[in-house]
Amino acid sequence: TEAKKSELEDDVAKMTSKIDQAAAKSATLKEEIAELQGELAALAKEQAELDKIRAETHADYVTAKADLELGLSGVRKALQVLRDYYAAAPAALVQQPAVPEKHSKAAGAGSSIIGILEVCESDFATNLAKEEQEEGDAQDEYEKITQENKIAKTNKEQDEKYKTQE
Repeated sequence: TEAKKSELEDDVAKMTSKIDQAAAKSATLKEEIAELQGELAALAKEQAELDKIRAETHADYVTAKADLELGLSGVRKALQVLRDYYAAAPAALVQQPAVPEKHSKAAGAGSSIIGILEVCESDFATNLAKEEQEEGDAQDEYEKITQENKIAKTNKEQDEKYKTQE
């Protein structure tokens, strides 16, 4: 009958419309999922680069710190030796051969050398403190960015999961 046929055609049209809407939504979701996967890949690549840079800067820090500590130690030893030498009383040199009468300690030159070494010691200590501060700042920044990346990754993975389920 004509009415039944018309009713069935309307049902077919409605179903076709729903199928088209579902197909469009599916295509949109697939595009969004592909975009999320691309963002996740970019995020992973960025994190890997960040890890590499952090490892390099930490290695540089370790080397610089060792050099500065070695230099600081050497300057402190030199200062101690010079201070002991210029402060020592002649009686303290009992085990050494007699000093010729014309020989005397050059106190002026000694204090100049000690002064220069004290400046070097100060510079080494300052540079060491700066290196340690920069390392601490770099580590904090790295941890902050890594945490942000983890959060972004988790959010994107959840979005991808839910969109895949739809």
